[in-house]
Amino acid sequence: MPERPEVLFVCVHNAGRSQMAAALLAHHAAGSVRVRSAGSAPADSINPAVRQVMDELGIDLSGEVPTKLTTDDVEAADVVITMGCGDACPVFPGKRYLDWELTDPAGKDVDAVRPIRDDIDDRVRRLLAELIPDDILDQ
Repeated sequence: MPERPEVLFVCVHNAGRSQMAAALLAHHAAGSVRVRSAGSAPADSINPAVRQVMDELGIDLSGEVPTKLTTDDVEAADVVITMGCGDACPVFPGKRYLDWELTDPAGKDVDAVRPIRDDIDDRVRRLLAELIPDDILDQ
């Protein structure tokens, strides 16, 4: 793993799960990890319930826009985390791939999205602990 690893989160619409994961990892990593997200079939905007539950944590997604997954995105990443994007994500040798089975927040209200956010937050914190030792994060 490079000194500053790059993580790519991929879901279908890039409007919920992958956006939350990318924002949470960027928040917790405080610059020690490069983070991106993309979707195999991106939506027009971020899910409003997702924006609201992230606002509750002080993380603002209002400037984020769903983006289309490209081969270059995957090629640049050290770790690719898929969240229900099926076979749309290209596979390259030498990359670490994880598939996180998570409920899709699409069409759900804020109360239903909070547990999804919290699950993602737990997974992101565990991933960060694997990627960057605590003593480096504390500096």
